[in-house]
Amino acid sequence: MFKTFDPVKSLLTLDDVCIDNIVFKLHYKATFVLLMSFSILVSATQYFGDPINCLADVIPPKIMNTYCWIHSTFTLPEKNGIPGRSVVQPGVSIHVEDSDQVKLHKNYQWVCFALFCQALLFYVPRYLWLISEGGKIKMLMAFSNKPYTSDKDKAKNNKLLVDYFIANLHSHNLYAYRFFVCEILNFLNVFLQMYAVDVFLGGEFSRYGLEVINFTEMDQYERIDPMTRVFPKLTKCTFPKYGPSGSVEKHDGLCVLALNVVNEKVYVFLWFWLWFLAAVSAVNLLYRVCACTGVNFRRQIFRARSRLNAKREVDEVFNGCRIGDWFVLSQFSKNAEPLTYKHLITDLVKEMQAGEFV
Repeated sequence: MFKTFDPVKSLLTLDDVCIDNIVFKLHYKATFVLLMSFSILVSATQYFGDPINCLADVIPPKIMNTYCWIHSTFTLPEKNGIPGRSVVQPGVSIHVEDSDQVKLHKNYQWVCFALFCQALLFYVPRYLWLISEGGKIKMLMAFSNKPYTSDKDKAKNNKLLVDYFIANLHSHNLYAYRFFVCEILNFLNVFLQMYAVDVFLGGEFSRYGLEVINFTEMDQYERIDPMTRVFPKLTKCTFPKYGPSGSVEKHDGLCVLALNVVNEKVYVFLWFWLWFLAAVSAVNLLYRVCACTGVNFRRQIFRARSRLNAKREVDEVFNGCRIGDWFVLSQFSKNAEPLTYKHLITDLVKEMQAGEFV
C-alpha cells in the first residue's frame, strides 16, 4: 500500500532556501500533500473493493453496476428508521414514484477529481510567489553560503551582500507586497474551498464536522449518522428496461457504495483541517497587517531577528530601511547563519553612516 503514495513522497522534502513562512507551507506543502494523498487513496479500488456493487433481480450485475455508476443513485430522506426493522438503511425503503422525495447522490464518481483540483488550487499562490520572487533569496544565500578558505574570502563575500543591499536599498517594496498579496490569496482560497466543497456535497459540508461531533454524543438508538446521510453506503437505483410487450419496466436495485466508507472520513478530516487552516491564516494576516501599519511592531521583530547585534546597530539599520528592505532582511535571517547575519548588519551600519542613507 505504501507504494501507492510514492508520487507524493518527493513533495515532503524541505526546500534548501526558505522564501516564505510556516503558514505558507501549511497551504502549499501540508495541505497539497494531504489532498493529493486523499485523491490517490479514494481511487485505489484494490484496497476497498469495487466502488459500486448493485443487486437487481433480472438485470445482469455488470450492466446494473455500470448504469448506476454513470446515472447516480438515490436515497429517500423522509424514510428514516431503525436499520433492519422499519428500513433497510436510513433513506432506503420502498419507493413510491411521484410521491416520495428523492435525494440523488452523484458526488461519489467525482471525489478523486475534486480532491485533485483542490490540491492544485492550494498550490496556485505558491506558484505565483515563485514567479514573483525570481530567486532573490537564493541568490543572496549563494553569496553567504560560499565556503571560506580565509578571512579575506569571508570579508569579500560579506561585502558582496552589503553592496547588494546598499545598491538596492528602498527598492524592495514591490517584492514584499507581492508576497503579502499571495498570503491574502492563501486566506481567500481556504474559504473558496469551503464554499466549493459545500456546493459539491449539496450544502452538507458547512456543518458537517459539528454534526459528526453532536452525533457521537447522542443516544445510539436515536441518532442518525450525518456521515451516512452525506455519504450513504447503501442506496437505491432504478433501471428502466423494455418488457416483453414493449412497455417500459422499472427495476429497483440496491447498491453498496464501499468507497463512501473512505469518503466520509476524508471529508470529516478535511472539515476540521480547513477551519484550522482558516484560523491560522487569519492570525497570520493579522500579524501582517500589524507589521505593515505599525513601525514599532516591525522594529521589535527586527530586533528579535538581530539579537546578536547591538541595539544601536539594529535601530540604525531599521531607520534606514523601508518595509521592503525590512522584509528582505527578515527573509535572509531565516536562511543565513547567525554570525553571517550579524556581520551583515554591522557592515550595513557602516555603509549607511558613510553614505548617509535615510
